Amino acid sequence: MNEDIYVELRKNVKEFVQREVEPISHKMDEEDYFPEDVFRKMGEMGYLGITIPEEYGGAGLGYMGQAIIEEELGYSSASLALSYGAHSNLTLDNLYRNGSKEQKEEYVPKLSSGKWIGSLGLTEPSSGSDALNMKTRAEIHEDHYVLNGSKTYITNAPYSEFFLVYARTGDHYTAFSVLSTDEGFSRGKKFSKMGMRGSPTGEIYFDGIKLDKSRIVGKENKGKEIILGGLNSERVVLSFIFVGLARRALEESIRYSHERKQFGQSLHSFEMIQDKLATMYTEYKCSRLLAYDALKSIEEDSMDVKTAAASILYSAQVSERICREAIQIHGGNGYMKDSGVERLLRDAILGQIGAGTTEIRKKLIAHSLIRDFLKGKGID
Repeated sequence: MNEDIYVELRKNVKEFVQREVEPISHKMDEEDYFPEDVFRKMGEMGYLGITIPEEYGGAGLGYMGQAIIEEELGYSSASLALSYGAHSNLTLDNLYRNGSKEQKEEYVPKLSSGKWIGSLGLTEPSSGSDALNMKTRAEIHEDHYVLNGSKTYITNAPYSEFFLVYARTGDHYTAFSVLSTDEGFSRGKKFSKMGMRGSPTGEIYFDGIKLDKSRIVGKENKGKEIILGGLNSERVVLSFIFVGLARRALEESIRYSHERKQFGQSLHSFEMIQDKLATMYTEYKCSRLLAYDALKSIEEDSMDVKTAAASILYSAQVSERICREAIQIHGGNGYMKDSGVERLLRDAILGQIGAGTTEIRKKLIAHSLIRDFLKGKGID
């Protein structure tokens, strides 16, 4: 695709973020405020359906477009970037890739336009990293399923109209489209979090929801394949939240080291501060290059598990280290909420927990390396 399109997209997203997101980023964190109007406006701008073909109300710019939006949102508000990723990648893109023609026609345009907000329903109270140990069940009754169970830590749940929900169907798993208007659906509490405040996280419950077989996303009993099939793109796209966040922390540190005077000199004139800035920049640059290399693999359909896992593993670790160093450079000022720097660190911490923990990512990379070695493959 023409590179100029992505250059123009980044320019437009930056302008949108400066105009609509930056002025409310502090309020989002301070009040745990979700800017529903801004989120739905992103649909009007074509951002929510960025990977979706135009015939279904999208922009057709693929994962590259999605990554650019995540990076620029992450720079200003990682929490809004998280809600965007849960809607655009985890829910909408998954639905489009696996849904039936009828589902694409009925649901995808609503999610692309922002008329509906979407959530992915996978995590349960008794299963975190062990996602397939779910208790939610859908039992067959003649020509329909009856869904019972619950999901927790679901991004956007307090506001979503559409949920892509996974449930056990016998000894297998099946994905279903569930609507907030379905009889038997209810919302639980909204969680108050350490970071990513303003990205609403909550519980949802299913009490005997009757679902016609037309609500099955993909094939019956093939939900596991959908879960695993979307993980690589999810990990890579979400990496860009932390790339953008790290860039913000680095830029704030450069600015402060220039403006702040100690012993009659700017902070950046001290070798220890220079060491920090140089290391922060190098790690930021490496994480961004790794993320774009992984993204290129998706675009070329050559993505493997270890590349995707390494992308989010490194970007999450780097963003947290850079944010910690940013606070150190800012000193006491950085510890104060008014500085905005401490928010960056609180937001960065989620990167090593969400979308698979750091430990799970390392396990995936190690297993993949050994598997490739046994097959006689080298390291590319």
